[in-house]
Amino acid sequence: MSSQVDAPPPSGSPRGTIVFFHPDLGIGGAERLVVDAAVGLQERGHHVVIFTNHCDPSHCFDECRDGTLDVRVRGASLVPMSIFNRLTILCAILRHFHLLLQITLSGELQHLEPRAFVVDQLSAGLPLLRFLSPDAPILFYCHFPDLLLAQGRQSLLKRLYRVPFDWIEEWSMGFAQAVAVNSEFTKGVVARTWPRLQEKVDTKVVYPCVDTTKQDEFPGENVALGEGDHKIILSINRFERKKDIGLAVKAFAAIPEAKRKAVRLVLAGGYDHRVAENVEYHAELEQLASSLSLRHHTVTTFDASSLSSIPSDASVLFLLSIPNSVKTSLLRTARLLVYTPSNEHFGIVPLEAMLARVPVLAANTGGPVETIRDSKTGWLRNPDDVNAWSSVMSDVLSMPDADLRRMGADGEERVRSLFGRDNMALRLEKSIDEILSKKHARPSLVIPIGVIVSVLLAVLAVCMHFS
Repeated sequence: MSSQVDAPPPSGSPRGTIVFFHPDLGIGGAERLVVDAAVGLQERGHHVVIFTNHCDPSHCFDECRDGTLDVRVRGASLVPMSIFNRLTILCAILRHFHLLLQITLSGELQHLEPRAFVVDQLSAGLPLLRFLSPDAPILFYCHFPDLLLAQGRQSLLKRLYRVPFDWIEEWSMGFAQAVAVNSEFTKGVVARTWPRLQEKVDTKVVYPCVDTTKQDEFPGENVALGEGDHKIILSINRFERKKDIGLAVKAFAAIPEAKRKAVRLVLAGGYDHRVAENVEYHAELEQLASSLSLRHHTVTTFDASSLSSIPSDASVLFLLSIPNSVKTSLLRTARLLVYTPSNEHFGIVPLEAMLARVPVLAANTGGPVETIRDSKTGWLRNPDDVNAWSSVMSDVLSMPDADLRRMGADGEERVRSLFGRDNMALRLEKSIDEILSKKHARPSLVIPIGVIVSVLLAVLAVCMHFS
């Protein structure tokens, strides 16, 4: 990762650089999207640089530390990431302002000759970026409206605290030349949330992707989950209540007991013992399984001893924080993947399953409606209808293997043709070319004045928060 002014864009690339801004390059879904987008554009011949406030080499994707991408950490010295684990949104905005001013005053940004900007997650800096570099258009990637994601608004004080930031989010997005979203579902949510924004800015769908180049054969040995040969129904999700994993447990329990013999429901996914919701929800799911007379077992370490000691009569397995090797093995051996969240913005797990030739049962809301073809690559069912989910599970258990393989092949072909990195990069490149082809009015003094107003509103919010 770079720490000084680097060389200008190579002469063989299109004039100028496509510059990304992302607040924290960790290992989440938003970070994976940014990395894939940057690598995809780079593979298409563009010079790409990513600026970020934070990137820990021990906690980031390989492309961010192995030299694949030019990642530059800036604007991290003045403002902390939070103040007493609070005010994270204000700190993120101030850190972003610091980054923009640092790379502008040092001449680093001008040295790159920015051709276009791709910004995601944090829109508050767009007015300042537009003023500091007026000739390069901005594409803002909106994963989902932050005002709908923010938690803890039960109290009047919390709601008042968020008012300035919610206003800033909508106002600042208007300084982008285009807004990209991750699905038609999110596009509809954005239109309903900010109807006035639609009048000023084009909204484009750029689907996230999965890496289709490294999983052709899913190499490696299968991980044995205890003794016996069980058919696997698999769920992969973080242990959060909004993921509605309980739906899978209830639907599995509704399968006739005789048909559930030698079948396991495996609930695997992200779990952090420091996160109270993860601990509480796992306990709730265990209690739910017990109330439905389902024998269950939890695995927290994935060595040979822990996996071999799984009771043979455990029909529900909880696998907490599975390593990639176990995840790959599960996807290779599963008969069905159940994806239970409702109104999911997009959903990468169904794509991973289809790429592994596993049919998917998902909620008929949100992003999966766009990724799964009902009765072709999987099934879409009402998340409020447990019996409908149970019926699909039961049918899959008795479905001929040849029919499952046919669905799996159709799913793999769909992912490779529509949701590979090449497709994402092409959509993104087309969006950037469109905003580059249009003439844009140069910003006036209204922009820096607006930035000042937005900062004052943010400071006011802090005063309200602590008053």
